[in-house]
Formats: sequence, C-alpha cells, structure tokens
Amino acid sequence: MFDAFERAVAFRYLRARRGERFGSLIALFSLLGIMLGVATLIIVTSVMNGFRQDLMGRIIGLNGHLAVEPERGRALPDPEAIVARLRTIPGLVQAAPVVEGQVLLSTVNGGASGAQLRGLSAEALAGREVIQRGLRFGDMAAFGTEDGAVMGARLAQRLRLSVGDRFTLLLPQARGGDFTAAPRQRSLMLLATFDVGMPEVDGRSLFVPLGTAQALFGLEGAVTQVEILLDDPTRIAPARAALRSALQGQPLRIVDWQSANSAIYAAVLVERQVMFLILTLIVLVAAFNILSSLTMLVKDKGRDIAILRTMGAGRGAVLRIFLLCGAVIGCGGTLAGLALGLGIAMNFEGLRGVLRSLEESGLFGAELRFLIGLPSVVEARDVGIIAATGFGLSLAATLWPSWRAARIDPAEALRRG
Repeated sequence: MFDAFERAVAFRYLRARRGERFGSLIALFSLLGIMLGVATLIIVTSVMNGFRQDLMGRIIGLNGHLAVEPERGRALPDPEAIVARLRTIPGLVQAAPVVEGQVLLSTVNGGASGAQLRGLSAEALAGREVIQRGLRFGDMAAFGTEDGAVMGARLAQRLRLSVGDRFTLLLPQARGGDFTAAPRQRSLMLLATFDVGMPEVDGRSLFVPLGTAQALFGLEGAVTQVEILLDDPTRIAPARAALRSALQGQPLRIVDWQSANSAIYAAVLVERQVMFLILTLIVLVAAFNILSSLTMLVKDKGRDIAILRTMGAGRGAVLRIFLLCGAVIGCGGTLAGLALGLGIAMNFEGLRGVLRSLEESGLFGAELRFLIGLPSVVEARDVGIIAATGFGLSLAATLWPSWRAARIDPAEALRRG
C-alpha cells in the first residue's frame, strides 16, 4: 500500500528536527494517550469479567443452573423419574432433588433466627464447589446422617453456634394449611460452616439431608424442585430446549439462573457496558489529539507538500504519506496498549503479591485490600473489540488531515511560503 518513497517521507516528518519538536511532542502524547486508553479498557473489562463470573459463580453455585418446578401444587411427587429423564441431556453434570422452605432456628443460649432451608443428598452437596471452597470450620463427611446440618458462617455467628453444638429447627405450620396442627420441630447438630462471601447467603442458608427436610415438611418422598448443574452455565438456551423435549407433556416449569437472578445479572451487564463506554472516551480523546497533531503537521509542511507536488508526487501519494503518519501514531499506540493491558490483566496474581507486600510494609492502608481480591478474566472477544476500536478511531482521525494535505494547491502554497 505504501511504497518506499512514501514511507521515507512519512517517517522523516515524524522525526523531530531542531525547531520542530513541538509537533513531535504532541504526536508522542497522542500515542501515549491511545496506549493508556486501550490498556485501561483491557484491564477494566477483564476485571469486570472476573467480577461477573465470581458473583454469578457464587449465586448459581448454590442454587444450580436450572430448576424443574411444578406448575401446579407445591411438590414433585416422583423426582427420581424426572431425574432419570434428565440424564440424557448433553452437558448435564448433576440433577439433584431438593426440598426448599423457610424455617425458624433456636438455640439453648437464647439465639433465634429465620433461615432458608435446603434439603438435598450428601452427593449433591459435595458437588457444590462454592460451598467446598468456602468451608470454614468442621467437616461435611457426616452430612448424610439425619441429625447433621451445614449452615452459613454468619448465621452460625448470629445464633452463637460452634461446630458440634445442637440447635432446634422449627416449622411453625405444617404444609397443607391445617392451622390446628402442632408446629414441627427437629433437633440437629451443626457439622460445618461455610462462607461464600455473600452476606445474604451466609446469613440465611441452612443445608440438611434430603430425608430430614422431607420428614419436616411432610412431603413423604416428594420434593419441591429438581436442580440441574451444567458443565457450561452460559449454554442456557440449548439446555432449556433439551429439558422441554425430555419433559414434554408434564406440567412442569423450567427456571434458569439468569431469569431467577435477572436484577443482579442485568445490573452487572449494564455496569460493564457503561464502564466500556466511558473508558472508550479516553481513546476518543487521544484520537482527537492525533487529528490535531496531523492538522498542525499538514499546516507546517505546506511548502514541502507543494514542492513534492511540483516534483511529480500525486495527490494520492501525499494522502498516503499523512495516512501513514497517523497510522504509525494510532496503531503503534493501540499495539502498545494491547501489550500493556494484556500483560497486566493476565498477570494479576503477581500483581496481588506486590500489593500485599505494599500493604504489609505499611506504605498503603486498607484502601488497597479491595484491589488484592479483584479477579481478572481476559476474553478474546473483548480484546478483539477493544483492538478494533483503537485501530478504527486512530485511522478515522487521520482521514481529514490527510485529505486536506492532498487538496493543497502547490502554486498557492509556494506563493504563501
């Protein structure tokens, strides 16, 4: 696209001579602006991706990716038959019958609190990685026993319970609407506590064996829902279609994690898009700097352009010379920004070590702690969009100054010079 003559002239214009350093300095600032804008976009987008995955992982790691619920009534009478139908679904990791409901907890030391009870098998609880990672005290090996329970650390703290302590689980009214029925209660022992980093979960969640929950709610072999875990939680649409096909003809409802947590999911997506838009303005400002620096360069080189034209250089050659000048600044800054941003975003673990050492040294206080825990996930699609944005804005900023340079009249420029 650019011949040797055009490349030689373009790079000659980009090198500063005595008395012409101001224009080159503006070009350097433009390159640095593009570089910092692109790098910031990559770093912030990667952190937002990591934050979204971490948040969604905590939420759906407890509740499953999909749930099969009854359309009418409050219980599924034959969950094993439903699970057997679901085993043929591609990408299925786990299909677990679950009993869910609100209960009241009390202790001998006077503590009392409401809780969200979830009854499931020991195998199903062992498959919830977010609970395994967040385990703080105790051991879940004995969870299958009828009098064992696992609860959130904040809930245990509020009830002033330690591992091995017993508490009373109370259901004020039995399922079925019989107001004359006596409240059902059960004495359980705390086996373990977990902390997933979400106060609303850690302060309300209680897991008990499936049989214990069925007996407490009087379900006699039935469950309230069947939860499904997939190997890829982002492939909700094909999984829903496969579920509908497998459960065709049954009065069942399918709920996915995106619809169940639509408010949180939408808020995270909107925040990510707004951050991307705001940070793109940094690249746009740097692109305007390229436009201003090239405009100054064209005005300063008006006499040189006229001489080139009289020596036989065509308008196309002049246009390509200044296009190359702008491309070197913009594309060079974009490539440098990609290298800088990817280098930081893909090496966040090493950066955390540096931040921890700075905090321990006392140079910085608690304001660094949130940076230490920030996750980072680089997605190729986001990097491609950012690179295209940087290249596109940079090249667009070079068009008008290059066109003005190509339209300069040699005779008029020489007369004015």
